[in-house]
Amino acid sequence: MARRSRNSRRRKSREQWRRGIYVLPNLFTTASLFSGFFAAVEAIQGNFMLACLAILASLVFDGLDGKVARATNTVSRFGVEFDSLSDLVAFGVAPAIMVYMWGLQPLGRLGFLAAFLFVACGALRLARFNVQVEEVGTSHFVGLPIPAAASLVSTMILMWLELKGPAPFEPWLLVIVVFILSFLMVSNIPYLSFKELGLAKLKSFNWLVAGLLLFVLIAIQPQFMGFILLASYVVGGPFGARVMAKKKAAKQEATAARTQATEQDRLPLS
Repeated sequence: MARRSRNSRRRKSREQWRRGIYVLPNLFTTASLFSGFFAAVEAIQGNFMLACLAILASLVFDGLDGKVARATNTVSRFGVEFDSLSDLVAFGVAPAIMVYMWGLQPLGRLGFLAAFLFVACGALRLARFNVQVEEVGTSHFVGLPIPAAASLVSTMILMWLELKGPAPFEPWLLVIVVFILSFLMVSNIPYLSFKELGLAKLKSFNWLVAGLLLFVLIAIQPQFMGFILLASYVVGGPFGARVMAKKKAAKQEATAARTQATEQDRLPLS
């Protein structure tokens, strides 16, 4: 009887521990959601530097929740949906409010609609990702990821605040940037996801030195280097897609030429 009681307590303890593990990744998602909400509040109050940093903090939490869920084998449908809702607030609503309050207000209705377009395209991007996640795979994203778009806006504002302080940014240039980012999020352009690169398993000393140099460069000027790296990623998507299309076309032409040559070799000699 006592043995049964001990076994029952052990099973109950394991089940409680299991439920606690499921809570762990969602706590990181909640932290990302809180950071996004905090960014929106700070942007409304005019504290744009804090708002930018909060969005970048959301980026960190958003990356950690998935890694924790996969590491503890606690991936769930609830976590996926909660993560998408959190991403919409942290990387859609918050940066849209921030960019509107910072530089789009002088454009009136156009600035308001540009900010809304950013949110709407971000929501469409997240919905499409949830539907296509099993079809596309993990090697690349279809369209610009919404965290990358929000992070580019944040680092751009941080860089401008570092260079010009409270001086106003050109509204027409800003609305063009917002339109481009919105289009890229709902486009079919493939973007690298970095999930299958195996960076954590690399054992090359050269890669270690390269990572150290990159860390030093970012530490020297985090505002500028962060913007440059994210801008390179955003711009690299269309250029990479064009290069991939050319390679695919060349491969198809080579395959067709080989097939034609094989068929000609099979023809009987006259």
